[in-house]
Amino acid sequence: MASIPTRMMTVAEFDQLPESPSCSYELRHGELVKVTRPVLKHVFVQKRLMALLDSEGGSGSALMEVGFRPLPEHELRVADVAYASAERWAQQDPAGHFRGVPEIVIEVLSPSNTAAEMLDKEQICLENGTKEFWVVDLDRRQVKVSTLDGCTVAYKSGQEIPLQFGGKLATDEIFRG
Repeated sequence: MASIPTRMMTVAEFDQLPESPSCSYELRHGELVKVTRPVLKHVFVQKRLMALLDSEGGSGSALMEVGFRPLPEHELRVADVAYASAERWAQQDPAGHFRGVPEIVIEVLSPSNTAAEMLDKEQICLENGTKEFWVVDLDRRQVKVSTLDGCTVAYKSGQEIPLQFGGKLATDEIFRG
C-alpha cells in the first residue's frame, strides 16, 4: 500500500524522484501533479513560438519545456515556451532549473488544462516577476497576454502582439501550418 504524504514536498525532494518515461510531473504548492505530454500539434506551435520570438531580436532567447522555480521551496512548474533575456539565462545554473520566472511564460492550451490551473499559473508567475503570461488557444486561434499591471488583452487573427523587447509578433504566424 502506498503511503500518503502528510507534508508538502520540496523541490529538492522532487529532484530525487526517479524519472518516468511515460509521464511528467510538476510541483504545485508542494503537491506532486501529473501532467500530460503534449501532442504533435501542440509541439509544433511551441516550436513556432520559440522561432518567432528568437527571430524578433532582443538580447534573449526562447526555449521549450523549461522547468522553472517561481518560489524557492515548493514550486517547480514547466513553461511550454519561456523567453528570458541573455542576462537572465547567464544567471542560471545549466545543471538545474530556472530560478525565478522567465520574463515571458507561454502556455499552449491542452484539453487537460483547466481554467483554474491556468489562472493559478498566471497568478504565481506574475506575482513573482514574469512580465507577460501568454495563453495560446489553438481552437479559438487567439493569444491572451496578461501583464504585471493587471491588464489582459486577447489577440486574434490579423492582429499583432507587441513584444516587450521591441518588435511585434503576428498572431497568424503562430497558427499557420
